[in-house]
Amino acid sequence: MESSLVAFSGGVDSTFLLKIAKETLGDQVTGVTLVSPSTPDSEVEEAKHLAFLIGVNHIILKSNETEDPAYMENTPDRCYICRRITCEMMVAYAQKHGYKFVLDGANADDAGDYRPGRRAAYEFGIRSPLLEVGLTKKEIRELAYRFHLPNWNKPSAACLSSRIPYGTQITKGILSQVEQAESILLSLGYKELRVRHHDKIARIEVPSNDFSNIIEKHEVITRQFKEIGYNYVTLDLDGFRSGSLNEIL
Repeated sequence: MESSLVAFSGGVDSTFLLKIAKETLGDQVTGVTLVSPSTPDSEVEEAKHLAFLIGVNHIILKSNETEDPAYMENTPDRCYICRRITCEMMVAYAQKHGYKFVLDGANADDAGDYRPGRRAAYEFGIRSPLLEVGLTKKEIRELAYRFHLPNWNKPSAACLSSRIPYGTQITKGILSQVEQAESILLSLGYKELRVRHHDKIARIEVPSNDFSNIIEKHEVITRQFKEIGYNYVTLDLDGFRSGSLNEIL
């Protein structure tokens, strides 16, 4: 590929891809992290730290998907709208600075979920090396562990907008509220979690083996969630699962 710009979220997939790209292409690779109100601050800071550990050039670009009325309308095509905006930004940056390819960390497992963003990546010619060679999430974690990447077992993450049901208007206030709610749970030691936003109801998703601990801490959690604007706090008995709001589709 000679030179590449790697879409780098700080997740295990894009971290592994960036590591291999750095080893293969040396200084001809740059990681790019796109930030907006739908991106948790903690994820941005982790991406900066990981890029430093890998020793790769890293840039931050401000994305403006939350300024697009079609995105804020929150239809099932929201991810496509967002990805179309971010792909256009990355391709423009790559062309301006002489990178021959733009890469993302999609893997073989991504083909099995509802992922309209993949359509935008295809339209803009974004390459997905992990998907192209058929690597699954499990295999990528094993390889990341072998390469001593510190986030090899990091739970899958997604933008904050994915916590808001389709059809509910996205606002920067809601995104901030969701980020605060998830930060509360992270501060209490939970690692794998989502807080789904249903107006005044917060629906917590954690693995079933965390249920008893959540119940033990329910007074603290409920109090802090009410302080940030929720009236009711619920625990989803189906437990944690990525993309649960896609189930209705």
